Amino acid sequence: MGLAATASETLAARRAPEFPSAVAHLRSLTERDLEAVNHEILSRLDSPVKMIPELAGHLIHAGGKRLRPMLTLASARLFDYAGEDHVKLAAAVELIHGATLLHDDVVDASSLRRGASTANTIWGNKESVLVGDFIFSRSFELMVEAKNLDVLRSLSHASSIIAQGEVLQLTTQKNIAATFETYLQVVRAKTAALFAAATEVGAQISGRPAEEEIAMRRFGEDFGIAYQLVDDALDYAGFEYALGKTVGDDFREGKMTAPVVFAIERAREEEKPFWRRVIAEGRQEPGDFEKAQSLMERDGVIEDTFECARDYTQKALDALSKAPDNEYREALGDLALTSTARGS
Repeated sequence: MGLAATASETLAARRAPEFPSAVAHLRSLTERDLEAVNHEILSRLDSPVKMIPELAGHLIHAGGKRLRPMLTLASARLFDYAGEDHVKLAAAVELIHGATLLHDDVVDASSLRRGASTANTIWGNKESVLVGDFIFSRSFELMVEAKNLDVLRSLSHASSIIAQGEVLQLTTQKNIAATFETYLQVVRAKTAALFAAATEVGAQISGRPAEEEIAMRRFGEDFGIAYQLVDDALDYAGFEYALGKTVGDDFREGKMTAPVVFAIERAREEEKPFWRRVIAEGRQEPGDFEKAQSLMERDGVIEDTFECARDYTQKALDALSKAPDNEYREALGDLALTSTARGS
């Protein structure tokens, strides 16, 4: 325990930069690889069917941090990988993410993403779903080209888990009886599964021992859970620049995220009809969101959500401490630490 614990404590104790700076630093370390990933993605989105590159290009060029592919690139470089397959795998990871975004926007009937109109608003729901399927199939072509069964197993399993998470979230939406454990199941599936696979495959293509593959998978999974917990807290307590979407979207869609689960658990008897009306029945009136925020603040809901995120961040750092000590480990540790601090 000694060496791992010491390394983990060092990662957690070191003063980390702000999250945008941590993302920028990781991007600078992976810049050349990331350019190759972007080129790979664009080439894979080419099609004689004009709508496919148009719609897919709208999504790809809409912004975003490219966080997941950077995790794959950094994980591979962390273990001194010297080949080229990490670029294909990072592109596959981003394409899986892109396909799920297209499907999510249709399921959630979203009209905006990162301040721009969603593809389903511009082209239609059927078109978005079908192009999402096309993007998803392209990701599998990239996986196969890496010629590594372990990698194929990890990413295909993650894709299956993500789909299950989508269905599970539908069953919990507007269900005020949903528990925190059920919420975590959704988060593990919808967000953490791809984070976990993104970091695990970097170790796999580097031929690392099983214990290091497991450590990187655990880092990605716990980081992914912490990341989503913070996002869900910021939906009630953040600013749109930090969240990357409109504050209050989860509330308006009746999503049973951690803050809502905690708030309902702690609600006084006379407040339960309010939560039933705004979440279960979806009958929201002006001022309801502000009332929800006030109740959450009174009951310490947001801070407890952040505290839970910090716990998962520490687990992520514990796992990362088993990796080689170099600039990539430092950058990944900073990313996890500052992601949790977005709500500070």
